[in-house]
Amino acid sequence: MTVLDYLRTVEKLSGTKEGCAEGDCGACTVVLGEPAGDGVKYRAVNACIMFAPALDGKQIVTVEHLSDAGGAPHPVQQAMVEHHASQCGFCTPGFVMSLFALHHAATPADRTEVNDALAGNLCRCTGYRPIADAALAVCEGWAADAFTAGAAVDAFAAGAAGTARRIRALDTRDRLELRHAGQTWIAPRSVAELSEVLLLHPDAVLLAGGTDVGLWVTKQHRVLETIVTLDAVDDMAAVEEANGMLRIGAAALYEDVLERLAAHYPDFGILLRRLGSRQIRNRGTIGGNIGNGSPIGDTPPVLIALDATVVLRRDSAERVLPVAEFFLGYRRTALAPGEFIVRIDVPLPRPGEQFRCYKVAKRFDQDISAVCGAFRVELVDGRVHDIRVAFGGMAATPVRVVAVERALLDGAWTEARVRTAMDVLDTALTPISDMRASADYRRMVARNLLCKFFLETASPKARTRLENAA
Repeated sequence: MTVLDYLRTVEKLSGTKEGCAEGDCGACTVVLGEPAGDGVKYRAVNACIMFAPALDGKQIVTVEHLSDAGGAPHPVQQAMVEHHASQCGFCTPGFVMSLFALHHAATPADRTEVNDALAGNLCRCTGYRPIADAALAVCEGWAADAFTAGAAVDAFAAGAAGTARRIRALDTRDRLELRHAGQTWIAPRSVAELSEVLLLHPDAVLLAGGTDVGLWVTKQHRVLETIVTLDAVDDMAAVEEANGMLRIGAAALYEDVLERLAAHYPDFGILLRRLGSRQIRNRGTIGGNIGNGSPIGDTPPVLIALDATVVLRRDSAERVLPVAEFFLGYRRTALAPGEFIVRIDVPLPRPGEQFRCYKVAKRFDQDISAVCGAFRVELVDGRVHDIRVAFGGMAATPVRVVAVERALLDGAWTEARVRTAMDVLDTALTPISDMRASADYRRMVARNLLCKFFLETASPKARTRLENAA
């Protein structure tokens, strides 16, 4: 059962709506609260693709919970009214919940931040301007530090310490196991427990966020007999730097990884910002993006270009595999029965190295890539000392294009060699045609992305020659 169905059919809280049932429209947005220090961190999520047992140990806030004891509207709700930000009203509760999470964030909101917070909420009536105006009005001065400085607070901010204590009191440290009508939900609490459970249930669906798996239920109507979730495996959510690597736990959320990756690889940060809405990034994981084996996942081609590796574990044995070798075929990976991804190791940038990644899609926000290209080059005295070229959306798996790399390696980083490599790319990949793009379009885009990478990394003289030729 999804959180959305639980709210509407069990709790009779019908303010949370179903629009798309795939985490795209935001009508189902609710907010989860988890302890953070002496307070509570609030995150907006999509209730339509989150399973009800994933609420274990969390506070859930819906639009019905926002008014105070006297029935007065929450400041976010009042701002929506005052700025005429609701018309038909169907999408309004979702917008309100996204804005509730935003005004409880740790930083003041400007229009860019507002746009990001609302990218996962669709409205067919208002044109968004009045909604953005309401957001700016209510979020001004509502940073977390303003609460303690005497600014007006809502009941959630005022009672945050008590809420955190109540949530922590729910934690028994016992493994959650639910069974009903032939289905099983298991939430291990450690890597060792996870290893043990997967040996007993090697065919279980491993849930690392569920932003893809949720659609198996809501769109494909699949019955998932056994689900093993990473929600409670805290040591797999860690992100740390060690030995020249950024080590990303397989259960680390996109939103928690974004700034760390962007600090080292700004383009990667931009790509993650476009990968999904904030609701999706508050549940989805890089580990899940790799593990589901999709040929159009956005992070795998980037990780391939960065020579990232995955640490895999079965029972107590671990092995390390390059991300480029993890994908064996369409939706097929190198995972053995009972094996799982523990973490992803991303090398930190080396001196003289340049990296770019580009996502080409029909929409800027929240869209599946037609083509995703990732490139890394290390130049020494104007010659290519090392290079990686990787694409998503061009084959049955994310691919490293070794033939193009060979055409460029050890040569000068020049227009002539890049044009030769562009021709090699034409024969190295055989893209398909589908609803997102034709094979010819994908081939042309892939060539142009390689050219774009050259233009952004070559000397001014080399760039001028190629631009004039184009």
